[in-house]
Amino acid sequence: MKFRKVYIIGGCVSLALLIADFLIFFSFKEPVGPTVRWFFPMFIIALCTAGVHPMADFLKEMKYQRRVEEKFVDFSRDLESAVKSGISIPSAILQAAQKDYSELTPFIKKLANQIKLGIPIHKALLTFAENTKNAMIKRSIAIVIEAEASGGDIDNVLKAVTDAMVSVKKLKEERKSGTYGQIVQGYIVYFVFIGIMLVLQLKLFPQLAAAGAATGDTGMNILGASGAAEAVNLDMIFFALVMIQGFFAGLLIGKFSEGTIKSGIIHSVVLCVLAALAVTTAKGGI
Repeated sequence: MKFRKVYIIGGCVSLALLIADFLIFFSFKEPVGPTVRWFFPMFIIALCTAGVHPMADFLKEMKYQRRVEEKFVDFSRDLESAVKSGISIPSAILQAAQKDYSELTPFIKKLANQIKLGIPIHKALLTFAENTKNAMIKRSIAIVIEAEASGGDIDNVLKAVTDAMVSVKKLKEERKSGTYGQIVQGYIVYFVFIGIMLVLQLKLFPQLAAAGAATGDTGMNILGASGAAEAVNLDMIFFALVMIQGFFAGLLIGKFSEGTIKSGIIHSVVLCVLAALAVTTAKGGI
């Protein structure tokens, strides 16, 4: 991903929303603090506004890389068929460059131009793999180069590489479809956890505190290191628990569904933002 000017626009909009939030919903006079319950939800929305475009580009890049992998499989199959017919790899690449491989087409045309200029095929293929910035393509190209350098049967190597990529793609799709129910279950369990935390904070604990005050008990205090009773800020503790739970639940969901921590970060961000909005909207604060 590259930095784009639209990120600056998103940052400016986010800053404007933050300023408006403080001017409208926050008091700088005594008592200092939010004046209405909508201050914290608006604060979270303002912060998220700056990340909308980077997140959209991140998802777009992931989708783009999946499409590149799919087209590379088609490209490998065409090379395999051409090599089996007796054509050399450089000629097969030049022939394949005449076809349309969608997102992969610019990289293949650049590869063909390098071959026409007399650049060694190994160097051209390595440059092709680096330009795609795709881990699977880099591994496949490295296997093909090593096989050709060692004098192996290149058409069988291409077939093996293509079959391996197809198998990996099928396994990813099967894992994603097989874990869809677990993804939904993970989201449901997390929001049930948030509901339980809110019920405890808004209903149960106030009643316990009121009952303790009526009986003369100190209520929900714990002994500090010095032995004196110190009040515990349960609101902050529960909010931290919700955020920690959302972060790691998102990582697990992404790892199970996509097989990468990168995908899990997306789920973590979504869960944490939704949880923060739910908590601050229900409580009017953290």
